[in-house]
Amino acid sequence: METRTGESTTPLAKGHVATRLPAQDLGRARAFYAEKLGLEPAEERPGGLLYHCAEGSFALFASSGAPSGSHTQMAWSVDDIETTVAALRSRGVVFEVVDLPGTTADGITTVSGNYPSKGTGERGVWFRDSEGNMLGIGQSIS
Repeated sequence: METRTGESTTPLAKGHVATRLPAQDLGRARAFYAEKLGLEPAEERPGGLLYHCAEGSFALFASSGAPSGSHTQMAWSVDDIETTVAALRSRGVVFEVVDLPGTTADGITTVSGNYPSKGTGERGVWFRDSEGNMLGIGQSIS
């Protein structure tokens, strides 16, 4: 069901989305997120760590399975990608070279096209966490 403004009235449309990322070694993953990304879990339970960001949350969960790492599994939107990338590089994060149409400068890829509400394009970078999950960071271009 949709209203005249295009907003859905279904229960899931009103829900909050939260990402779940597998970790073969939860201790190793916790150390990566703390040391490399500067993030500490807000809560923990046996086999899981819950993190909160400005908008949304994500959880790392103990799993014997491994992610394919062939696509972005979670991403952050930031206002200043250069500052974010510099801060993460200083913490030892290694960014991936991703083969996408667009131009790349200093490891940041500029891709044209975006959702109309988000601008005309996006600048992005990608990296893997200690467990092989592909993570991204993007900044919309107005």
